[in-house]
Amino acid sequence: MDDLAGFLRTRRSRVDPATAGIPVDSRRRVEGLRREEVAHLSGVSVDYYIRLEQGRATQPSEQILDALARVLGLDDTERDHLRRLACRPRRRVKTPGGRVRPELLRVLGLVTEAPALLMDHRMDVLAGNRLAALLYGRVLPGLNTARHIFLEETERGLYAEWETCTLDVVGHLRLTAGKYPDDPRLASLVGELAMGSERFRRLWARADVRARTHGRKAYRHPLVGLLELHQENFALPDASGMEMIVLSAAPGSAAEDGLRLLARLDADHDAGELLDENRQLS
Repeated sequence: MDDLAGFLRTRRSRVDPATAGIPVDSRRRVEGLRREEVAHLSGVSVDYYIRLEQGRATQPSEQILDALARVLGLDDTERDHLRRLACRPRRRVKTPGGRVRPELLRVLGLVTEAPALLMDHRMDVLAGNRLAALLYGRVLPGLNTARHIFLEETERGLYAEWETCTLDVVGHLRLTAGKYPDDPRLASLVGELAMGSERFRRLWARADVRARTHGRKAYRHPLVGLLELHQENFALPDASGMEMIVLSAAPGSAAEDGLRLLARLDADHDAGELLDENRQLS
């Protein structure tokens, strides 16, 4: 699903030659740096770098990887990804899996004023609290958020900043593919998304990687309108590959009022019936 050669090619294509001290004129037709330029700036032979991009070189040293990362302007996430891809033979990593512990479900239930859910490395939602189910308008176990964003909820759906969400999803899946190259379910998901979404195919070809940690998330809920929330990702301290994700609203914000309204509406009516009524009125 991922390889060192492809990653190097996409990274050098995005480097501005001028920032690397290389004069540029109108006759230049290459996007980014040439292979010869990357080799020169990294202090390796042109032949060796070409073999790296062709997947024919032996495992590069840490010094070479550090030099390449510097020339290509990689951030910390991309540097770690480069090292994983460069490992030959690729170290087999056991694919995470297993059941959700009852203690985790208990902790999830303690979060009552913010949507919270448990998600695995494939972006499968394993469990969610009541507000999370209300936010998504469905039972959460069985939902895959990558599939939901690319194949079910398009630009005018639940995700108010859909394009940004697609960048985050593809970056995460690329990173995960580098960590777990032998995961058949992950490979199947990537194939399904590539078949069903032209935007996914274009973004996947860019080979960008992103680590999910925290940030702004905006939702357009059919009952309570725009919800501008803050997402925090808490990686569980075990080998499960799971994360607990909490979507909080700033105190005194319109989003806080929206979540409270959503919770009150659910107390009075079945959430599914409310969604049906809203669709009939729209």
